[in-house]
Amino acid sequence: MAVLDRAMAAVACIGTAVNDVVSFVVFCFLDVLDVVLCVVYRVADFFIEAEWKPCYCSSSRESIAIASGGNILMPEQGEPKIITLNPSKLHLDDLSDTLYARPSLVSGVSSMTARHCVSAGDQTRRKGLARVSRFTVNSNIVEMIHRRMVGRAMYPIPRWSDCDCQFCNCWTSSSKTLHVKSAGSKDIASEAVVFLHGFISSSAFWTETVFPNFSAAANSRYRFFAVDLLGFGQSPKPTDSLYTLKDHVDMIEQSVLEPHKVKSLHLVAHSLGCIIALAIAVKHPGKVKSLTLLAPPYFPVPEGEHATQYMMRRVAPRRVWPLIGFGASMACWYEHISRTICLLICKNHRIWEFLAKLIIRNRMRTFLMEGFFCHTHNAAWHTLHNIICGTPAKVDAYLDAIRDRIECEVNVFHGKNDELIPVECSHNVKEKVPRACVKVIDGKDHITIVVGRQEEFARELEGIWGDSGCQ
Repeated sequence: MAVLDRAMAAVACIGTAVNDVVSFVVFCFLDVLDVVLCVVYRVADFFIEAEWKPCYCSSSRESIAIASGGNILMPEQGEPKIITLNPSKLHLDDLSDTLYARPSLVSGVSSMTARHCVSAGDQTRRKGLARVSRFTVNSNIVEMIHRRMVGRAMYPIPRWSDCDCQFCNCWTSSSKTLHVKSAGSKDIASEAVVFLHGFISSSAFWTETVFPNFSAAANSRYRFFAVDLLGFGQSPKPTDSLYTLKDHVDMIEQSVLEPHKVKSLHLVAHSLGCIIALAIAVKHPGKVKSLTLLAPPYFPVPEGEHATQYMMRRVAPRRVWPLIGFGASMACWYEHISRTICLLICKNHRIWEFLAKLIIRNRMRTFLMEGFFCHTHNAAWHTLHNIICGTPAKVDAYLDAIRDRIECEVNVFHGKNDELIPVECSHNVKEKVPRACVKVIDGKDHITIVVGRQEEFARELEGIWGDSGCQ
């Protein structure tokens, strides 16, 4: 047995070494490819849309004043922010510096050892990032805020690289609120349950799984709302939005909480949606009765680390294996490669959906494609950076508030085999909020924590809402 253990340990070490070497080569190539694609898209945008379009590869610039007396500033301390001034209001948004400060793999690797986490180069880079955050702002941010202030969309809707089908753009001819699917009780006095999906997903993640499995008693007592988050599914995908946490929360308030006069609610959220759910719970503490989080992306930031950059490295570690992590790394580190993926997949989603249904011959439902295909690069890129990478300090503060000031039940579910958001994240939530009930599901991953066990999960949710909690 000891010999077998040593052999398995040796194989694991070899596998890790091979993964490190292959990952280094692949991501160095992707670093170069993204630079080439930057030039390609600049030229394509100019010829197709008749003007140069800014991107986050552009060097950061000094803060400048823009139209109507508006200013865009970066604070001297803390996370980057944008401040928009006009005659009617002052608006503050949080931005992640990972939008424009993403060092190449070569520049980030220590010359001493690949496992040395805090090298002199990292310290220099963090100091450089601090200087960027203190004095500068990216030109892409300037132009987006400028479009908001002057009240016109400078980008066509949709852009040439985005899908132009009716499903993806139905919001342009209707209300500019989020697309919301509802079920259950029609009584306005009923308790509301708001479901928030994760990254590149949609409300179908809930409506095609747990919604059909709620009991008659639950359907008569609760009003269920499944939301397509801003930029995803059939919800608006504005090209002038920076998709900040405030943008997402405001749209949920305007689309669900205010029009339906919600006075009491339960929140159920998956992955990225967990961060938005925490923000809503802290903003509306008197309304929230329970908070159910599935695979929450919570990584406490070690002292001395740059919070947003640390978060980006944890969520997207630039490794070719596992494959789900490889996909997350390409989406997070490479602006133009991720735009190319959207161009090939999202713009042509009707073809891919047809092929998928042809291959599987409708033997299984393809509802997950709705969320995976129906978004824009602008929405995915900004949401990924401004919500997941850009909010570690906020999530810390939100969990402190839930622990100390909000008397709602907290339940956390996590798939033991989740390769995207590790189980340690849920245990981190438990350490931060000791009353949280954490349930780790054997044999389940980031998606199958719900899909495939929807009947069981529906019963678990009803138990939580009925104050029985998870077991």
